[in-house]
Amino acid sequence: MNKKVSPEEVRRLIEESKAGGNKANGAWQERLFSGAALQLMTFPSLKFILPGLIPEGATLVVSRPKLGKSWFVLDIAIAVACGRFTLGTLKPATGDVLFLALEDGKRRLQRRLDKLLPTFKEEWPRRLKFATDWPRADQGGLADIENWISSVKAPRLVIVDTLAQFRKLVTSKTQGYADDYAAISDLRRLASKHNIAIVIVHHDRKVEADDVFDTVSGTLGLTAAADTILIMKRQAGSVTLYVRGRDIEESETALQFTKQTCRWTILGAAAEVHRSAERSRVLEALKDGPLQAGDACIAANLRNSNAARQLLFKMVKDGEVIRTGRGLFSLPPSDAGNIDNKVTVGGQRVDVKGGNAGITDVITDVTDVTGESRSSVATNGAGPIPEILHRCDYCGGQFGDMNPWNWPPDRPIRQILLHHRCEQPWWDCSGQPEGVR
Repeated sequence: MNKKVSPEEVRRLIEESKAGGNKANGAWQERLFSGAALQLMTFPSLKFILPGLIPEGATLVVSRPKLGKSWFVLDIAIAVACGRFTLGTLKPATGDVLFLALEDGKRRLQRRLDKLLPTFKEEWPRRLKFATDWPRADQGGLADIENWISSVKAPRLVIVDTLAQFRKLVTSKTQGYADDYAAISDLRRLASKHNIAIVIVHHDRKVEADDVFDTVSGTLGLTAAADTILIMKRQAGSVTLYVRGRDIEESETALQFTKQTCRWTILGAAAEVHRSAERSRVLEALKDGPLQAGDACIAANLRNSNAARQLLFKMVKDGEVIRTGRGLFSLPPSDAGNIDNKVTVGGQRVDVKGGNAGITDVITDVTDVTGESRSSVATNGAGPIPEILHRCDYCGGQFGDMNPWNWPPDRPIRQILLHHRCEQPWWDCSGQPEGVR
């Protein structure tokens, strides 16, 4: 502070900060505090119950029914109570946990814990408390949660599974924004008061939306009131965890569920994991022969034909697949490309060390499907290939990266050389070099 403040003024501001808001039903003056008083207030640092995913406050976990969100939150609850890792490599803060399994019975809970915990080797966690029956929020449920928080040594996490079984019943057929907001905000205030995390399990709706966070069942009041939102979404055979919140960085993470252990694992950033998985499926599909983009979409379980086409073009650019005709894609030859400065033409390995040495022989020996000599078609009587034809003008690749290509039959020239890496033509139909430096 640039301005000096007297000790008396400091004491007055501290007293003001303590008095502000202490009486919820008092005069409005008692609920006010100044900016100067706020400047002197101190607050405990924000705690993460689960690093990068679940901070203090109210967290909404949403997915379609039967996707596995109950396994997801149960594994987190066990990890907090036992101090073990969850979702692969995440170590949560250890403490007491209250799990309100309001859609389960004791038999089902025991069966699930049999999967997640050793049955006879060690005792199941005493710090993890369950309840399959609990009053609704307006019938004493909130007060009972607060009483449990006060009864344990280190409260860390409360899980409400599900919101529909806990929230105040709404008499009207449609839930309004205010009702939805209140259903979450009451739990959020409780979490904020005691610096714990309250995870609320909820469902999404069938109708899709441009923003995945708009698929939460109910009005926008639910997502507006929550501090953090986690949405599990199955897309193209894989599951993505979408994360958004006030105190957390937005992210999209790929998840994998292992049926043997019934545990979820984080695989990494969704964009990278899904892209790698999609490319692997495309390569597997092309083992049976060339495919059109639409057929590759079906065989590789991609989102749609347009997505398949874009992915195939990227894979062509990266040299993972090649185009073998109009709209056809296939795997490249095993020895395609510039390996040890050699290319394969007509079944023979040709050394292209030393710039353009041997280029004329390479071009002459390439024969198209009609049996005509490559030199008679490509050069069109233009004479020997210029010595400057040694590097692709589009990506800088050497001549050894070029790949024989059968040009579509409706073009005036039936065969042409394309650069294998960027798939750009090196000769036009008149036989003049295009991609030269």
